Amino acid sequence: MKITAIESLHWSAFPRLLVVRVHSEGGLIGLGETVDKLPAARAALHGTLAPLLLGQDALDIEGLWRFAMDNLMYHGFAGAETRALSALEMALWDLMGKHYDAPLCHLLGGKTRAAIPTYNTCIGFGDWPDYQAWHEDAGALARSLLGDGIQAMKIWPFDRFSEESFGQRISPAQIDEGLQPIRQIRDAVGKDMEIGIECHFRWNRVSMERIARALEPYDILFLEDALPAVHPAEIKALGAKTHIPLVGSELLMTRWQLREWLEEGVTPIVMTDPVWNGGVGETRKIAALAETYGVPLVLHNVAGPICHAACMHLGAHIPNLYYVESVRAFYRSYFGILSDFTPQISAGQLDIPLGPGLGIQLNDAALARSDLNREISEGEGLAKGRRHMGDHWAVAELR
Repeated sequence: MKITAIESLHWSAFPRLLVVRVHSEGGLIGLGETVDKLPAARAALHGTLAPLLLGQDALDIEGLWRFAMDNLMYHGFAGAETRALSALEMALWDLMGKHYDAPLCHLLGGKTRAAIPTYNTCIGFGDWPDYQAWHEDAGALARSLLGDGIQAMKIWPFDRFSEESFGQRISPAQIDEGLQPIRQIRDAVGKDMEIGIECHFRWNRVSMERIARALEPYDILFLEDALPAVHPAEIKALGAKTHIPLVGSELLMTRWQLREWLEEGVTPIVMTDPVWNGGVGETRKIAALAETYGVPLVLHNVAGPICHAACMHLGAHIPNLYYVESVRAFYRSYFGILSDFTPQISAGQLDIPLGPGLGIQLNDAALARSDLNREISEGEGLAKGRRHMGDHWAVAELR
């Protein structure tokens, strides 16, 4: 089943999302997605990856991924190119599922669970101002989330204080102010709501130790990306000073960047993003690698409906899943504008979309929107067959 075209879709109203459609002979189309820093990812998709993969057999996902990564490796891989490859690879899995009329979780080997545990990242969008809500009254937001069946939430109440000192120090007064939404949640709903704290790697270890000490009495679920992932020894040292589990990091791409993290025991929970890390297959490999160390996995998921669907299938399959992140403000607003998939949640668990592949389709109305920008690469491509290793200059025109 030959790849005949690789298309990217970008809507001005949803500026963080890049949707990829892989077209095949016979008319089947696979859907993929990546998020953030889109100009570079779109350029990598059409300028670097499409010439390599057009004309290739869409069902050879592992071979195509390795062929593409071998070419990317020559110039450094862990950036826009890997994000673009993640979206394209996801589309190939969706295409395979449609070809064989099988859901993605079955292609991966089947399910280990029937519903997916989730926490809500409290971002706002459209008619769902959840970010503003936790700044004004986090207790009221917690009650609203519980009413929607959500039993865990993530906020980042200390980030705003980091700008003043470039994250080098935080004062007792700032700590106290940052604790306010956490107190509101506990006062409103007690421990019916789990609370995760996102740190966005804004602080040094001295400051994070002070923050962690202040958070200890509130039975916090986790601290995410407490320090930049480039400082694994400092992150591990912080973990030794607190009982709150540390999570890291969505910024590590591919199993190779996670390997040393796991070998060194940097965090007791790892996180990865299937639209950044290399794709669906790479996520499964990262999960398996983490499982060999007895480490649970969080799936980072702050993109659109295609990424969300993929995370549901991966979450159903992966045995060492801890949580899948989700964003109520996204799936209650624009998911239904772009696609036929509106996630459902009950008792803290998300459903798995039914249907072949990812189980999701783009709405015709979304494809007809006036703010849609399309780019398409088509034709035979430049690669004749595939070359995994060898002389870099032997096929110089592919560069």
